[in-house]
Amino acid sequence: MEHQLDSSEARRYARVGGALYLVVIVVGMAGELLVRRPLLADGDAAATAANLVSSLSLLRVAVAAEMAMIVCGVGLVVVLYALLKPVHRYLALFVVFLNLITLALEAGGKMTLIAAATLMSGSALAGAFEPSRIDALAAFAVSLHAYGFALSLIFFGAECLVIGYLIYRSGFLPRTVGVLMALAGTAYLVNSFTLLLAPSLAPSVSILLVLSFVGESSLCVWLLAKGVNAGGWDRRLASGSIR
Repeated sequence: MEHQLDSSEARRYARVGGALYLVVIVVGMAGELLVRRPLLADGDAAATAANLVSSLSLLRVAVAAEMAMIVCGVGLVVVLYALLKPVHRYLALFVVFLNLITLALEAGGKMTLIAAATLMSGSALAGAFEPSRIDALAAFAVSLHAYGFALSLIFFGAECLVIGYLIYRSGFLPRTVGVLMALAGTAYLVNSFTLLLAPSLAPSVSILLVLSFVGESSLCVWLLAKGVNAGGWDRRLASGSIR
């Protein structure tokens, strides 16, 4: 029989989850905005390659940090399952599976960045290609990571929608946070499918990711600052999960 958290345990779990979520948000944003995005010089393989050469050490540190972030993400989903299971066990399990697919795709996608770094670091393998081809391959590897990341965010967007629903129905977390998480998931889905189906529109649509930041940050801050409402948690346990 699974252990059921009491309200004080649920609060401790929530604060641990908030701390893990903070790591995920900070490392994820720093990797995207400060490392990966500046590497790509749109349509200019030589410039992208030059950016890679000047940022090889930073790129390797970023990949290592993001792998640690993924480990934190696994811990976070365990916490979310423990907190959301009383609302609906099977939907909470669905969140777990969506999250694990997301993290697996993210981890696998880092191989493209490692490939780009390897090509630009003067490895013996790179010597088999002309310099212009090395530049093109490295630029392709970096751009391929962007598409792989977009694929992972499709699963993460669906996860945010389910989390939003469970929070909204929970009674021990604010409904406003549930709505914001659902909007975050919608923004991720719209952005990722736009990148896949109409890449030319992606820069315009990416502004929607502000909603994703707001939604995820609201959940992170609430878990850190407030945890769960003890009375609402006890009432949820007493009433049973939603069917």
